[in-house]
Amino acid sequence: MRRLSEAAYRLKGQEMFKILARAKELEKEGKKILHFELGDPGFPSPDIALQEIYSSIKNGETHYTISSGIDDLRNQVSIFIENSRGFRPDKEQVLITPGANIQIFYAVACIANPGDEVIVPDPGFVSYFSIIDFCGVKAVRVPLREENNFRLNPQDVENAITERTKMIIINSPSNPTGSVMTPEEIEKIYEIVKKYDLFLVTDEIYRDIIYTNEFPSSPSKFDKCKERTIIIDGVSKRYSMTGWRLGFMIAPEKLIEKMGLLLETTSSCVSPFIQRAVIPVLKKDKAISIENVNELKKRRDLLVQGLNSLPGIKCLNSDGAFYVFPNIKNTGMTGRKFAEYMLEKAGVALSPGDIFGMYADDYVRFSYATSTLEEIQEAIKRMRNILTKLLEQQNQDL
Repeated sequence: MRRLSEAAYRLKGQEMFKILARAKELEKEGKKILHFELGDPGFPSPDIALQEIYSSIKNGETHYTISSGIDDLRNQVSIFIENSRGFRPDKEQVLITPGANIQIFYAVACIANPGDEVIVPDPGFVSYFSIIDFCGVKAVRVPLREENNFRLNPQDVENAITERTKMIIINSPSNPTGSVMTPEEIEKIYEIVKKYDLFLVTDEIYRDIIYTNEFPSSPSKFDKCKERTIIIDGVSKRYSMTGWRLGFMIAPEKLIEKMGLLLETTSSCVSPFIQRAVIPVLKKDKAISIENVNELKKRRDLLVQGLNSLPGIKCLNSDGAFYVFPNIKNTGMTGRKFAEYMLEKAGVALSPGDIFGMYADDYVRFSYATSTLEEIQEAIKRMRNILTKLLEQQNQDL
């Protein structure tokens, strides 16, 4: 076979799906696997979306549509942003996309040249690194420290800036840590990007999954996404619509125009019946998601309590999203070894920390998006049994 492009060999994908594949193999062998590897909320999609998509298809909305998104949805997104962020973007600042994940690609491809630099939190969402590498851009990793509750430190960010820096990515609430940046930290980050004339991508896909009294601060309030701020958002996590693949970006008009051309080039458009189904969901907003958030909080509390009761594990509470990121260093294993061991021995599927960055070898990620309270209790029980046996064996070997 002929050699592929250099960019093709830089692609890493999302390793969580490989873990899922191995878990499915074990299930075929008759083993009961408890799943904590994927960030896919297990709640049903909203009924109003199902009803609307059926009507849309019956009405013949099954053909090409405007590549940037139908006007009704872009206008509804503008209203949604006004209600949630405090400003109403122009319709020309809104781009409807096939999911939120690809928005990272649009932003990097339209802002940075090969050899330029993008500052990224580490640990961070795996697609940040894969997309940046694919584009021939350098990912400059800024560590998220456990002693700072895994929040991005603005001074660390400023220290990482060079003459090649074009963009900073922030993610609050965070995947994989569940951390939420303070309003003061968000403001300092914005001051930094303004000082150095950079773009700021703010990944807010988990914004409404929050367990504190206030929603996370957004840097978009400082420039209303007219100068340098780019909001990444969508319906996947907020409304349990991951398979619908619909996201929306808010950004400066000129940038939206170019990213829209890239979408037009690669995807043509988002299915019109999917777009139509999201409109009533955004109109109803909180009435749909608040019950789900309350249920997720119960799961988080039980999981954190259980993990902290296990030998060798220390787990911070998370303020948002549906992940926790425990430190497993005192088990004597790396995060990767721990994840492999728990899958094969305990039947608990989770993600090793090192797939989220080079500063996360001593950590693993648990997603409680789909787990019931009973499954969380069972996972803790299984891991306790395995860790107890492991420690007994280690003591015998001493």
